Amino acid sequence: MSAASSPSSSSCIPSVPRNPNFSFLLSRSVLPRAACSFPSHRNGIRCSGLHLEASPSSLGSSISRRGCVVARYAPQPLGALATSVAPGMPSSTVVGDDKIGVLLLNLGGPETLEDVQPFLFNLFADPDIIRLPRLFRFLQRPLAQFISVLRAPKSKEGYASIGGGSPLRQITDAQAEELRKSLWAKDVPAKVYVGMRYWHPFTEEAIEQIKRDGITKLVVLPLYPQFSISTSGSSLRLLESIFREDEYLVNMQHTVIPSWYQREGYIKAMANLIEEELKTFDDPEKVVIFFSAHGVPLAYVEEAGDPYKAEMEECVDLIMEELEKRRAINSFTLAYQSRVGPVEWLKPYTDETIIDLGKKGVKSLLAVPISFVSEHIETLEEIDVEYKELALNSGIEKWGRVPALGCEPTFISDLADAVIESLPYVGAMAVSNLEARQSLVPLGSVEELLAAYDSQRRELPPPVTFWEWGWTKSAETWNGRAAMLAVLVLLVLEVTTGEGFLHQWGVLPLFR
Repeated sequence: MSAASSPSSSSCIPSVPRNPNFSFLLSRSVLPRAACSFPSHRNGIRCSGLHLEASPSSLGSSISRRGCVVARYAPQPLGALATSVAPGMPSSTVVGDDKIGVLLLNLGGPETLEDVQPFLFNLFADPDIIRLPRLFRFLQRPLAQFISVLRAPKSKEGYASIGGGSPLRQITDAQAEELRKSLWAKDVPAKVYVGMRYWHPFTEEAIEQIKRDGITKLVVLPLYPQFSISTSGSSLRLLESIFREDEYLVNMQHTVIPSWYQREGYIKAMANLIEEELKTFDDPEKVVIFFSAHGVPLAYVEEAGDPYKAEMEECVDLIMEELEKRRAINSFTLAYQSRVGPVEWLKPYTDETIIDLGKKGVKSLLAVPISFVSEHIETLEEIDVEYKELALNSGIEKWGRVPALGCEPTFISDLADAVIESLPYVGAMAVSNLEARQSLVPLGSVEELLAAYDSQRRELPPPVTFWEWGWTKSAETWNGRAAMLAVLVLLVLEVTTGEGFLHQWGVLPLFR
């Protein structure tokens, strides 16, 4: 558990009441997009955070889409990065006597080789990672157990190659400490907590510490720059379920920052790292900048409205615009890595794109892990080892890789600004109605936010399927086939013999 703290400040002044005449605030840096799915900015609309403090009728240009209120506004140029809503507002005016907490959400990772299999089980047991049809949902945990056992040996090899475990926890703890220091330097005496989705310290552990510390205002900050159903969405869905079951948490004021890829500090920090790595090449202007992002199943975007792809593309455009301002005019491309199973994921795939670039005669390539803010297995092993080897074998002669942001000062300072800017909205929509009180986001509950992005959640195919064979040569596809065959065999044995782990777990009690 990372819970960085310092003594309470006595210099804080009471918070200022909100201005009832202030009809609405528009802030791309603080609040979630108006819980709706929009076309990308290239089609004339940019999806921005919207906080309403007046009735919808007061917005003459407002429209209703999927049950939420949004506002029409003139499209902005791509280079218009997110900035503070009220840059002149002293941070102390939104702190008062409250105890401020910041909860950083991240994936988590096994710290030892013995942790690998249980970590994989937690990962695949998440219905946002493997989505089963309703009829087969009772197989979620058995299937997760089988896949985790099947994949553990190969995964252990990968973790062994990077030192025997993931450095994600240590890096995230360091980020939490640096964020705490930055907040205190900006006159916001906050405690910062780390909650991991699939390994220690779990989100539940962080929440218990938050309760023990008596936090009264909480800012939830997923450490994923771009929002996706399978990353931020999964963490927020878990958090919402925890909040619903605890009276203390229900009454605690809180808000969430669902994505922050367009913030000026983040964009400049990424550009700084890229600019430094370009200098290591003999001919920096000839280097192709290769943005590699973690992939998601295509169905999440096309069927559920996941904004991940659109946010990723806009993020890359903003970074390249910042580099162009610095006269670094390089060719660039975006691809997606880490696909699992036989279903179609976002394209182009990283491995196929590297091979294609080699065929086109590209000689210098700079890999940029765009969706990661910490080093872990996908950067240290997948990019640094597998993709580098693939690139060199494909005819690419010069290979470089931009490090993950980690504790880069500009990045950490910008995260602190994002937290401070969100404080005026903490609990702003709190009402006494039991079904709506103290939602995680000012525009409504996390469930409403996710429903807008994820309207067909229960109907989506899982990344790892067992009812479709697919036909490719990838090892992941064969893992999927083996998992399907094993599940069918286990089901037959369970039903015919009345014995097995499904009965032991009480999943099939009718056959005892």
